[in-house]
Amino acid sequence: MSTLSRRAVLRILAAGGGLVGLGITGSYLLRQSDGKPRTRVPGGTGAVPAMMGATAVDMSTYTDLFSRHTELRRTVQLVPGGVQTITEADAADLTGQLQAHVASMYRHLEAHAEVTCMSDSLPTLFRNAAGYRRVFKLTSRGVSVTETSDDPELVAAIRAHAKEVTGFVDSGMPAMMGGMRGAGGVEG
Repeated sequence: MSTLSRRAVLRILAAGGGLVGLGITGSYLLRQSDGKPRTRVPGGTGAVPAMMGATAVDMSTYTDLFSRHTELRRTVQLVPGGVQTITEADAADLTGQLQAHVASMYRHLEAHAEVTCMSDSLPTLFRNAAGYRRVFKLTSRGVSVTETSDDPELVAAIRAHAKEVTGFVDSGMPAMMGGMRGAGGVEG
């Protein structure tokens, strides 16, 4: 009987966690914020959620970002009223996915189209999108984001979300599966 290397065991665990995470995330995406199933696309088949195109692209990007989290670099700096973050990758395809993901999330925020996921802070940010400022800039290898507010509760949510995302970058899918409490490296 051959023994598995630590790397092989971690890959197996990550793959299994990824499948579980996709199932959980998929169930959240198929529900509205009130917990009821989304309406189906007219003429669609099965459990196709409304806005399937955007959701399918987002899910594909999430999966890649989680599975390739070790290729990402992230810095978070506390600024008055919020954070400034820089998240980057060396691989051009991953850089593009990262940039597309952040742009998509900001489009969802502007459209008041809440994305349901395993985040404690994101629902607060979606429901109060008009209460904080967002500056998103592309870098040659990723994104620079500055988010600030004058509302102390939103500042706390902004910083908590930065901490959650740092947990995703540091740990990938296990950070999401762990409920995100205490993940990441940002003091709020």
